[in-house]
Amino acid sequence: MSWQSAGHVTRSTIVPESETRPWTRVRRFLRTADGVAVDARYEPGPRTPGTEDHVFVVAHGFTGDLDRPHVRRVARALARHAAVVTFSFRGHGASGGRSTVGDREVLDLAAAVSWARGLGHARVTTVGFSMGGSVVLRHAALYRPQDSAAPQDSRHEPVDPEATAGAGAGAWTDAVVSVSAPARWYYRGTAPMRRLHWLVLRPEGRLLSRYGLRTRIHHRDWDPVPLSPVESVPRIAPTPLLIVHGDRDAYFPLDHPRMLAEAAGDHGELWLEPGMGHAENAAADDLLHRIARWATAPAG
Repeated sequence: MSWQSAGHVTRSTIVPESETRPWTRVRRFLRTADGVAVDARYEPGPRTPGTEDHVFVVAHGFTGDLDRPHVRRVARALARHAAVVTFSFRGHGASGGRSTVGDREVLDLAAAVSWARGLGHARVTTVGFSMGGSVVLRHAALYRPQDSAAPQDSRHEPVDPEATAGAGAGAWTDAVVSVSAPARWYYRGTAPMRRLHWLVLRPEGRLLSRYGLRTRIHHRDWDPVPLSPVESVPRIAPTPLLIVHGDRDAYFPLDHPRMLAEAAGDHGELWLEPGMGHAENAAADDLLHRIARWATAPAG
């Protein structure tokens, strides 16, 4: 896609707010670093000791949006443990722009994380599904706390240190959960992924996606190709990382999570879920509660 890759991240335009943390739902449009309006929703968590400072930021899969029933179910489950921010990626739902299928979506996630911190939450866990799972990995590699050195993008050029350090923006995450994510780009080894590539690459596929799936896809190819999920994972350490994958995933077979786990080394944890299919639809409530407990535990 011939825009500049989001491996070059510019400063977020979302500034942490000084307002008191809301105890009711809030919905608003966020403005990303490249000027896209992203639809976002905040839901408070339980008022119990140890949860007030924590927030989950949920990154949905391709063709999802924050109003889809499976995304709302994920939010409800996680909200039993901490506050939750959901948002619609560009080109999805009420958000502006067009989908870049995992490239510039990292800027959408950065805006949502920054907003969550601005509402008074000191600890953020990003939870991504499928495409969103690849985005949370790449986001965690690119956006680092202020005392960390700026990473490099896939072309080994320095990323803007002010953006990645989150100077005044708070766009980094404290823990990462990637569910049903690919390990590498351009995978076509399963029938669902061959259909997805047809949607993305063919004009008639993009037309079907716009009117049938409410997803507007950009017509340009990646240029340059963004950092892949498996390349991103080693750069996440020491941020805690959980990789979750179903053994009946019809999109990405088990070599994908195993590649990610191998790249993570000792700082990553892998859960292979028996009988689970793909992404939000397949994530049972019990699994979502286990993910939340992992994230909110003192060692998470």
